[in-house]
Amino acid sequence: MTARATPPSPPAAPSIAPADLPVLNISSYRFVPLDDLPELRDRLHAAAQALDLKGTVLLAEEGINLFLAGPPEAVNGWLAQLRADPRFADQPAKESWSAEQPFKRLKVKIKAEIVRMNMPTLRPATARPPAVSPRTLARWLDAGHDDEGRPVVMLDTRNGFEVDAGAFERAIDWRLHKFGDFPAALAAHRDSLLDKTVVSYCTGGIRCEKASLVMQDLGLPHSYQLEGGILKYFEETEGAPHWHGDCFVFDERELLAPTLLAAAPHAPD
Repeated sequence: MTARATPPSPPAAPSIAPADLPVLNISSYRFVPLDDLPELRDRLHAAAQALDLKGTVLLAEEGINLFLAGPPEAVNGWLAQLRADPRFADQPAKESWSAEQPFKRLKVKIKAEIVRMNMPTLRPATARPPAVSPRTLARWLDAGHDDEGRPVVMLDTRNGFEVDAGAFERAIDWRLHKFGDFPAALAAHRDSLLDKTVVSYCTGGIRCEKASLVMQDLGLPHSYQLEGGILKYFEETEGAPHWHGDCFVFDERELLAPTLLAAAPHAPD
């Protein structure tokens, strides 16, 4: 089994832009204690502004969450400056490409949480929950069970409208209106999950990492997060098996296909 509790993979080498898709889009997060938020905000904003990048960087005492886009040399230059800080030395970044800039402006903000769950006692930076790699998950789903023979269920931690754009086959969908609704929904359904291997998933990993900690706190013994989220699953599995539809993203592209390219808009029903 390759499910494990380990740090994310180290950053990959800088990518080369496809000829017809000159804009590099990155997303990344890390739960790490930060105690210099105003200075860090100003430094990261100045670096991104100087490189003419657009997107959003969220900072909180619990860590960083970012979505940025621009020419690849500019994006990789900003990442190099971020990684010069020892707290982000091996910061990974998920990549996709687009023909145009998908963000309208640059925002670097300090927030109470980098993803809001309204559980201030939850401390993701202190212990990363067990994660299952995309390839291992695909193998489990092919088999219909994990390596110990337990049935595998996929638990979507995203909002209902995101699920409507695409999801794993037979995934549990509690029609969440906001991520803060997840703990109560999980508590209400906990007993039905006790004898199963539960894999929480989200777009890029940040929500399902917090969700996995809540699952552990509620005594679900075989709970994991999907390492890197849906976007990493698209990147590391051939054809994104067991996935149907696209992935909703919070920029002007709105939908990414399993190829990690912008998807064609869905026709109305």
